[in-house]
Parts: sequence; C-alpha cells; structure tokens
Amino acid sequence: MKVVIAGAGEVGTHLASMLSRENHDIILLDDNNNKLERIANQVDLMTVNGAANSIADLKSAGISKADLFIAVTPYESRNILACILAKDLGAGKTLARINNAEYLTRINKPRFKELGVDELIYPETLAAKEIIASVKQPGARVTHEFSGGKLILFGIKIRSNAPIVNQTLSEIAETSKGFRAVAITRNHSTIIPKGKDIILADDVVYFITSPNSVIDLYEKAGKEYFGVKNIMFLGGSRIAQKTIEKLQDQFNIKVIEKDKERCQQIADRFSNILVINGDGRDLDLLKEEGIEKMDAFVAVTGNSESNILTCQLAKKMGVKRTVAEIENIDFISLAEEVGIGTVINKKFIAASFIYRFSMTSEISSIKCLSATEAEVFELVARDGSKITSGQVKDINFPENANIGGVIRGDQSFIVTGETQIKDGDRVVIFALPAAIKKIDKFFNKK
Repeated sequence: MKVVIAGAGEVGTHLASMLSRENHDIILLDDNNNKLERIANQVDLMTVNGAANSIADLKSAGISKADLFIAVTPYESRNILACILAKDLGAGKTLARINNAEYLTRINKPRFKELGVDELIYPETLAAKEIIASVKQPGARVTHEFSGGKLILFGIKIRSNAPIVNQTLSEIAETSKGFRAVAITRNHSTIIPKGKDIILADDVVYFITSPNSVIDLYEKAGKEYFGVKNIMFLGGSRIAQKTIEKLQDQFNIKVIEKDKERCQQIADRFSNILVINGDGRDLDLLKEEGIEKMDAFVAVTGNSESNILTCQLAKKMGVKRTVAEIENIDFISLAEEVGIGTVINKKFIAASFIYRFSMTSEISSIKCLSATEAEVFELVARDGSKITSGQVKDINFPENANIGGVIRGDQSFIVTGETQIKDGDRVVIFALPAAIKKIDKFFNKK
C-alpha cells in the first residue's frame, strides 16, 4: 500500500514508524526539513519537503497513486483542505486530524465526506473514551472494550500476593475459563506467552475477559475491585471537558483549573460539577479540596511533568485510581515505573485509530499500548479465510500473536485450542509488529 502522510509531528512520525514495519510504501510530507531529516535517519521511508495544502507539493509526493492520504499537521484547516485536494488529485482514502468536535456530528460528518474527507480524527474525543474506561475499571492500568464491552482487555500489574503468581498459563486456564493472558510486559520487554509460560510478580499482564469474569480476574490477579464515585480533575482542557460530558451524571466531579476565564466557561457549561480556580500542584489546595476523599484523580493539563507529579501526590494521599495525560513520549516509561495508574497519550491514540485503515482485512477496533511494543486488534473473520480453516490449534497461527477471544453475535467467549472460528466472528488478537502482516493474511479470503 502506498501511504502519504502530511505532517512530521509526533503523530505523523509515530504512524510512519508503525506502517514502515509492514513494508508499506511511506511518503512523509512536511515543510520542516529538519524534522524530515530526523525521521529519515530512523525509519525506512521517502520524505518530501513541502506544504500539505500545496497542489504542486502533493503531486511531488505522488498523491495520484496513493491508496491512503493522512493529514495530521497541527492545523485543522490545512488538514481538511489537504484531504480535499488529495482526493481531487486521485488519492484513495483520506483522513484529516481536526480540533473541532462539531464536525463529527451526524449532520456535519457527511458534508466532509462529500468534499473528499473520508474520515475525521479528533484525538481529544478518543482520549476521553480512554479515561472513561479507566475510571469505570479502576483496578487495571489499561482497559479497552470490544464490541460494546462483550470482551474487555485489562492490563494489570501483578503483585507478589496474587494467587496466579508463579503459575503457568495452562495451570491458570484449568481453574479460570473466563479470561486468558495474551501478553506480558516484563523488564520493558513484551512476551507473547504460551501455555508453559509463568506469570511472575511485578509483571504487567494483559488479559482478555468476558464481562461476567471480571471479578474472578481481579481476585486471581490480587486486585481489589472497588467502585468510583468521587473524581477530581486537574486541568479543564478539551479532554477533561469531553470526559466530563459523559461522566457528569454518574459521578461527583470536581475540577481544579488555574485559568480563571476557563473556570468560568466550564462552570457555565456544566451545572452539576464543582469548579475551583487554583494551582493543582499546591498540596495545601488539594488537601483543602478533599483529595483524600477522592476515588480517582485525573491530571490532564498541558504539562506532562505536572501531571506525573500531581498523580504521585494523589497516590500518597490515598487516591486509588490515577490517570495522567503524558504527551512527552520520553516520560511514558517514567510514569509506568512510578506507578501512575493509566497513561493517556493523544498521539498514540490517534495513531491507533488511523492505523486500522492501512490493513486490508476488515478491522473493527485497534488499540496501540503505550507501555508495550504490541497492538490489540478486533478483526472480522470471513468464510474462505485461513482463520476459519480449522481449529485454532491446527491453523499455524503466527508465533508473535495470541488470539484472546471471539464475539459471535451477542455472545462472547475465550478462545481455546479447540475453538473453530466462523464467518462473521469478531476475533480479538494481541500481536507484536512482526506478526501483523501475517495476521492480515489470515483474515483475507484466499
């Protein structure tokens, strides 16, 4: 597939790096030659120095032969115009990063499609969904729902007192049929485990589970399942506001924001939350506003360091669930090491959303995990594809991938070696980059 990416910022470069692993023909277009030189030294791709909204520069990038055009510059209007021009010049599918949620409404979205913009990516909305999932499942570092929650991904740090410590996956499967370990992060490396692999203390283990097995999973992983009622947000950013939209009727919410004008805007917009004007890095202010009584603390300011610091303070004050927005990629591993509950990175989230359009098989969902090298896919099986050719144990599935579960109609179940995948099944797969191209072939018809 030939892919042209306009914008060599962190989203564009991360996406280019992901796609280059699968031998796609990548062309990266940007008007900053220094950025292009940096990425060209790290990733196998072609660069074009030019503007995304220039017809001549788009032609130089070979836009007429592009199967996929992705505009992720920092400028919304430039991205939209670039997609319109790219489509008119012959590009296959076009995607534009936007900063205005109004464009995503049912009335407005078709208008952009008519203009030539096939997909709109609004990272703040995607990030808000991640925070909501984290707050609703507070015992895990990572959560992601498939097919409306019929299967759920949990990333859980295993403590030394967990019942499954030092057990093999086969031993765990004998007593727990409702969940399956599909990946393990250990010492900054990702393992795709098989039946003989052992779970150790301090592993971060990624499980696929059905909703009715969540309590069992928490118990076996040594986690306390607790409800969240009181949430404190540090920062009234767009991410915070998109999250509050969905949570305000279910939780008691308090927002601390140092910008007085933004405080007023938030207070005017949400009548049933409490907005405090102040600096959330002030421990006395946090104590005064009752941080000890909070079940969850969500730091979504524009400063990664502040978000990490305040989450650490919140944990010391007894808050069980912390969520930090960390846009500086270099700080993500630090946040994991100091025990920040959930890390939110808009760039990774946006790249995950876009990545699905590069695959030829039918894909319903994808999540790239910031703390691992792997991705999680929800792929649709079709009759005649290799994935439906026999029982899972007999189809020679790639080594660097695991099938976690299957959604069949309204039912979901965890996969075993005897499972036969059928036409129309939605299959949840955890895979390292080396296996992704092979997986794509399993889901394409012969």
